[in-house]
Amino acid sequence: MADPTLPELAKNLADTQTALNIVWTMVAGFLVMFMQAGFALVETGLTRAKNAAHTMGMNFLVYAIGIIGFYFVGFGLQMGGVGAMGTFGGDATLSKEFVVSLFGKDFGLFGMTGFMLPLSQYSAGVATMFLFQMCFMDTTCTIPTGAAAERWKFSSFVLFSFVISTIIYPVYANWVWGGGWLAALGVNFGLGHGHVDFAGSSVVHMTGGVMALVLGKMIGPRAGKYSPDGRINPIAPQSIPQVMLGTFILAFGWFGFNAGSTLAGTDTRLAVVATNTMIASATGAFSAYLYVRAKWGKADPSWLANGMLAGLVAITAPCAFVSSWAAALIGAVAGVLVIVAAVFIDSKLKIDDPVGASAVHGVNGAWGILATGLFANGVYGQGLNGVAHGVTGLFYGDKGQLIASVIGILANVAYVAPLAALAFFVIGKVVGNRVPLEDEINGLDIPEMGVHGYSADPGPSVGVTGAPVTSGSHVSVAKTVPSI
Repeated sequence: MADPTLPELAKNLADTQTALNIVWTMVAGFLVMFMQAGFALVETGLTRAKNAAHTMGMNFLVYAIGIIGFYFVGFGLQMGGVGAMGTFGGDATLSKEFVVSLFGKDFGLFGMTGFMLPLSQYSAGVATMFLFQMCFMDTTCTIPTGAAAERWKFSSFVLFSFVISTIIYPVYANWVWGGGWLAALGVNFGLGHGHVDFAGSSVVHMTGGVMALVLGKMIGPRAGKYSPDGRINPIAPQSIPQVMLGTFILAFGWFGFNAGSTLAGTDTRLAVVATNTMIASATGAFSAYLYVRAKWGKADPSWLANGMLAGLVAITAPCAFVSSWAAALIGAVAGVLVIVAAVFIDSKLKIDDPVGASAVHGVNGAWGILATGLFANGVYGQGLNGVAHGVTGLFYGDKGQLIASVIGILANVAYVAPLAALAFFVIGKVVGNRVPLEDEINGLDIPEMGVHGYSADPGPSVGVTGAPVTSGSHVSVAKTVPSI
């Protein structure tokens, strides 16, 4: 005869595991939320003192905008069809996905429930998922603020951030994390596990980076950045210490970003994820150091910071699936790639990106997804997206995983770029996207925010002499920079 206490013990154990998973995911979400402070410091440090209140204001308010937009619309579109959340007790209240059938296959496009967290769905599991996913989404919202910094009208920023949190981010995130069609490329077409992005190289960073590139192009360069004869005039950052402190905060928060994406404190793989994240951040920073020393002879700290951030962005997708040596290699490649990409964007495309957001998040987000398709070793990921074996990349025998990675990258660009351009164009017609030239020259703090960022504002003029490398994303052969 069975012991009548065994079912109760089993239930208690399951409830304890669920509680542990919820606590771990919530704490990780708190770490990701604190990354907003890191972004604010990095962006404000890489721009000029006359715009400090404006840049900080964007990085602050985007948090509130993200929560509101995600609460009303975004969360439902992203996670409304995710189905049973196994690590949160099997909660299946979010199980309504809009699906189209083509070629006898189902393609999920967006969720259809969970909007405004109705009482019938406001369980502990759903609340945990909302908080964690909101903090991820808000990272994406922050990325374009760096690319359009020092000339973006604040009202346009507000409207565009709502577009990100309600439409742009949630739909692509649904395709990858919410049970959508990219996640189903494996079960539908035998392409590995479908598009795999463990913690957001494509969903978060590439989405933000693509938008950064689009907005940087459409809004145009800062006044004085490019001379009529084609010379590039570097614009000096106002505070390297802010940049470095912000980078450390981001690196700290990234442990929540990546390791928290296990969504389970009972999943001990989180230790491997965190360690891979640490290794890639180090090799990213150090390879950036070696590259800039070899190329320009100076170890510009802003390049070192962006090298570390590039390594973190790149390891975000494959962090759970690769060996330590691969994590080191992925970070090292990212540290050089971010500099090469930033210089190309700045000098060849003539897109003025004050903080290098396009290169850090866009280019290295794509590299992280490709790295997953190349280096995933098959040890982890059993059952992910309905595929029994572990996630396996090309170098371990599964070319389908790399194909799924490429499809995910192309889908991101094809969806995010035109939608961001359309939204930015319409907002420009309604409220205008760029501040008047006079305000840009004098600084945006007073015209846009009504208060200086610093009580003893040094004024609008910034000039540098003879520096070949500047604010994390600029290289110039110019010997002097006119005061602007």
